[in-house]
Amino acid sequence: MDIRTTGKTGPAERDEKHGGAAEATTAGDPADTFDADRDAEEAALVGEDTDSGADSDSSADSDSGADSGSGVGAGAAAVVSAALAAVALTGTWAGKVVSERETLVGQIKTSGSGTPTQQISEIYGDAWHSTALVNGVFALIALIVAVAVLVLPRHPSWVRAVAVAGAVLGGLGLLLSAGTYFDLFLSLPTAGS
Repeated sequence: MDIRTTGKTGPAERDEKHGGAAEATTAGDPADTFDADRDAEEAALVGEDTDSGADSDSSADSDSGADSGSGVGAGAAAVVSAALAAVALTGTWAGKVVSERETLVGQIKTSGSGTPTQQISEIYGDAWHSTALVNGVFALIALIVAVAVLVLPRHPSWVRAVAVAGAVLGGLGLLLSAGTYFDLFLSLPTAGS
């Protein structure tokens, strides 16, 4: 809205007449022209602030996108470590295959000529130890992955929680596997019993 007046009006009177609008200009008054120029500069600065705010928001979004990308990888590693640890505790398909192979090898070695103690050791003991060894390897991998996730900085709390669970389960699986491998929990039966 462009209002031209012949008399000189001050900024307060102009704001009062036009509801605080700073668009009014008067003919021939340098002070009013200066006010209009200043208002235009302020509007341009506000626009620049809005643009720079948008730029900083977009850069913050891109930074958080990078963090979320690394957070996804860390989260996946934490879940994998917990899954590997659970598998190490319950047993793996690979452990079963290795155990059955050791049983077959033991039967072949002791067929016809082995004593009962040799048969127990070759057929059952080696199979148990092989299963414990395979499960121990899975537990060790789970523990290493979990510790690697925990050592890396700046992860969400749920990633740390899952990694801690993977580390605890992996450590427990490693202890159980070592105890089974070295016959600490249950010893092999003897031929007389």
